[in-house]
Amino acid sequence: MTHERRVEVHPGCEAVCEFDPDLTFECVDSCTWCCQHGVLLYDHDLLELAAHANLNDATTTFRGESFVRREDKDRDAHTDDGAACYFLSEDGLCELHAEENWKPARCSIFPLEVHLDGGEIHVTVRDSAEEHCEGLDVSDRRVIDNLDSVPHNALG
Repeated sequence: MTHERRVEVHPGCEAVCEFDPDLTFECVDSCTWCCQHGVLLYDHDLLELAAHANLNDATTTFRGESFVRREDKDRDAHTDDGAACYFLSEDGLCELHAEENWKPARCSIFPLEVHLDGGEIHVTVRDSAEEHCEGLDVSDRRVIDNLDSVPHNALG
């Protein structure tokens, strides 16, 4: 069953949300599945990250876009190459979130995916998250309440 509703993510900026608005998400201890994949950094993320880390060490560029660097981790991983987010600590927690109480926008809205369709912003649940993520519907934290983390220029 498709749930579709328009939600204001910023004043004057709506998104079409194609998921159950009651969907909840919370990280599950030691999962780190989402940390195994690339984290796209929006411009405002780069500025904020620069206040917390050395960008030369922590970031990389791919196809003209900035990402958090992935590096080999000495822990069980959900990827074939054993690499994960630069900020994933050995205890399975994000150093940025644990120590700085901050996350890039892509991490803040996980497990959601944002894309343009017909000039409108559409938000869906990542198919891969539905397959792999154990944090769906295990808490009271509604994912729809975190859409304001998406920057105005995320898709422009």
